[in-house]
Amino acid sequence: MQDKIEKLRALKLLFVEDEDDLIEIISDTLDKLDTNYLTAKNGEEALKIIEENPDLSMVITDINMPVMNGLEMIEELKKRDINLPIIVMSAHTEIEYINKAKDLGVNDYLLKPFDFIKFINLIVSLDRSN
Repeated sequence: MQDKIEKLRALKLLFVEDEDDLIEIISDTLDKLDTNYLTAKNGEEALKIIEENPDLSMVITDINMPVMNGLEMIEELKKRDINLPIIVMSAHTEIEYINKAKDLGVNDYLLKPFDFIKFINLIVSLDRSN
């Protein structure tokens, strides 16, 4: 697991989530692992961060958020030809959300609540810098 944590530390992640409790849990865990990450509370904020950080490794996003939801943000990234690995994390189990995310080319879909070890393994496996 230590080698995966080292790989995780080499990445720059963007978490797009509007639930403060979940942001706090993720942030606390990633801080303990000494991980480089940014957070945004909606898709619009995320797009600005992505434009300002061309060195981002990956985007992990919720679906339901105010201002611009995760799927709208992903559509906008595709229009702008920004090609980052994307993980959608959501409590939505409805097939239409999963299918829409797949149609947009997301790399994976995690259901909340998720296992953090599986989450780290997924992030490391999607890293394109290897």
